[in-house]
Amino acid sequence: MTDSTLARLAELAGIEAGYWDVENVWHETAPLTMQAILLAMGLKAGSEADAAESLHALQDAPWRRTLEPVTVVRPGAGTPAAVTVVLPEASAAALTWTLACEDGTSHGGTVLPRDLERLEQRATDAGTLERRRLPLPEGLPEGYHTLSVEGPGGTGTASLVVAPARAYMPDWVRGGGRAWGVACHLYTLTSARNWGMGDFGDLARLADGMAGQGADAVGLNPMHALFPGNPEHASPYSPSSRRYLNPLFIDVTVAPGYGACAEAQRLMESAEFREGIAAARRAELVDYATIGPLKEKALAALHGCLGDHPEARADFAAFKEAGGRQLHRFGVFEVLQERFGSTPWHQWPTAYQDPESETVAQFASHNAGAVDFRLYLQWLADRQFGAAQRTCHERGMHVGLYRDLAVGSNPDGADTWTQQGLFVTGASFGAPPDPLNAFGQDWGVPPLSPLALKERAYQPFIDIVRGNMRHAGALRMDHAMGLMHLFWQVRRPDNSMGGAYVRYPFEDLLGILALESQRNACLVVGEDLGTVPAGFRERMSREGILSYRLMYFERQEHGVFKPPHAYPALALATPGTHDLHTILGHWQGRDITVRRKLSLFPDDTARAEAERDRVTDRQRLIDALHSENLLPEGYVPDEDLTPLIVAIHRYLARSPACLMMVNLDDLAVEADQINVPGTVTEYPNWRRRLSAPLETLLEAPLTRAVAAAVNREEGRV
Repeated sequence: MTDSTLARLAELAGIEAGYWDVENVWHETAPLTMQAILLAMGLKAGSEADAAESLHALQDAPWRRTLEPVTVVRPGAGTPAAVTVVLPEASAAALTWTLACEDGTSHGGTVLPRDLERLEQRATDAGTLERRRLPLPEGLPEGYHTLSVEGPGGTGTASLVVAPARAYMPDWVRGGGRAWGVACHLYTLTSARNWGMGDFGDLARLADGMAGQGADAVGLNPMHALFPGNPEHASPYSPSSRRYLNPLFIDVTVAPGYGACAEAQRLMESAEFREGIAAARRAELVDYATIGPLKEKALAALHGCLGDHPEARADFAAFKEAGGRQLHRFGVFEVLQERFGSTPWHQWPTAYQDPESETVAQFASHNAGAVDFRLYLQWLADRQFGAAQRTCHERGMHVGLYRDLAVGSNPDGADTWTQQGLFVTGASFGAPPDPLNAFGQDWGVPPLSPLALKERAYQPFIDIVRGNMRHAGALRMDHAMGLMHLFWQVRRPDNSMGGAYVRYPFEDLLGILALESQRNACLVVGEDLGTVPAGFRERMSREGILSYRLMYFERQEHGVFKPPHAYPALALATPGTHDLHTILGHWQGRDITVRRKLSLFPDDTARAEAERDRVTDRQRLIDALHSENLLPEGYVPDEDLTPLIVAIHRYLARSPACLMMVNLDDLAVEADQINVPGTVTEYPNWRRRLSAPLETLLEAPLTRAVAAAVNREEGRV
């Protein structure tokens, strides 16, 4: 096979020729890797003939329809809105077009093809075709519209998305204001009233308590639905579905009927049930295997009593109607998963693998009550989540809940079952080797097919973004570079592993993100850590998307910490994140100890170097804080870490960054990080509970000291 044919096919399919790593070293994509990725995409490339056939098919596909499935336009960019139409060469017949706008208005007209700008020409089996530019009226409303054309090339219908120039930016950000908040993983919260893990009731209490101390935001881990039948699958970044919520966060005690439902009270007052809750509260780590069944049993009883509460029953009915077919299909998947246990859906009996099959329809009908219960859980979770955001608003928070959108879905989950053909199941994605992980990372989740995404007019992306901006004042896009490209990993024909970046329709996705952001009045934060393409951060800034800046990563030459004034204004600044050490962990080197125990260093030399670097880095940190006069002379952190924690947050609060987040782990002075990248079962990821209960933490001297120190910094909102 000639490399040129394979390379042309790979380029057309979006496979990048290579990438620059964080050390500025170029890594070229190997031909075997190209072949494997193309095969995963469903494109033949095993021989010269196969590659040529696939290349021809890809090149020819856009010419076989009058309109592309979707066009995203942003009139604010200075270019008049237009779409391309495919027409026979030199056609004299008129073209009629109609644009049905989302707001109910419509536009239309008739034009002669020769009066349209010709963009290109191609000889096909159907004759010579032309691609021409059809201009659209000025001043079109933003939104999702439907364009129809009828003319010499036949008929066509497509989606037209008119998007704003930038993402939502509230007045206080545009005016140069700054705000701060606390970030937590909700399940880590301990309290006198929860059942062994934080819930939406705790979230409202956290918001209320921190609002009283000047906070404007509460940051959260992804709230995505996981796997009820496998409670030990705890990673919120490998969810069953990114569209729906994890019902484990439901506060049972405020569900409709609690206290009035005799069956629920009988169950929850039993000695066995009470002991289960007590055991979960005593556990050092979150005991999902105990908490999950307890909540399901209690909520199943309350579901059975819902008929006694007409107002709640009517609201539930409205929720189901609004969720429509997709919500119902999610509920069916959850019940099927319960039926087949831990067996991945790819291994279910064939008839159950297809959500459109008659067998699945009959199963849903025969198990309507069980499906309804799963939808009931989603309703409760949604309403309680919304109540927490209302608490934020009532307490005057400028942002309120700040949600986190995982970059992908688990291959065995509801998203991949309900939207088959959208995911490339023969590949996974992650990150190439970097200083945090010398072996690179495979996140074990399948990538979305960029080709299928466009064929579906980006509706899956729209649904995910819209769903996660619900009940949120800000949304963090995990691994925001995924809007531009993802590092796909595949098993190659020689059975070795290979990886390469695959492009996504960056411009279109940015437009949709901006539109949903404006509609939901939701700030967007782009997590831009790791291997960041040249110019990516600058583009995010122009889009009105906040950069995600971790203090421990913000360095100048020789590893010196950037001074506060060097941070960009359009940014979120915070000391660390769940994949990094806490402040105490950094000072004590606990993260290095864990990595050594788990053999995550490539060799002893690398481990020793990390230990030496940490000694230097601790001094760099002290020097940076002294440079801002934030620590007393002669201060020794080993004796009392409180001044160090306060000083770090004051340091960040002095930056121009419009949003600064305090990690609740640091207010609780936790030593161990929540997740260790590169591990699955080797470390208790996503299970650590806070050592201090919420009631104590909100009133703790350190919490009040950090809040007061941040509030004192000039210019905070």
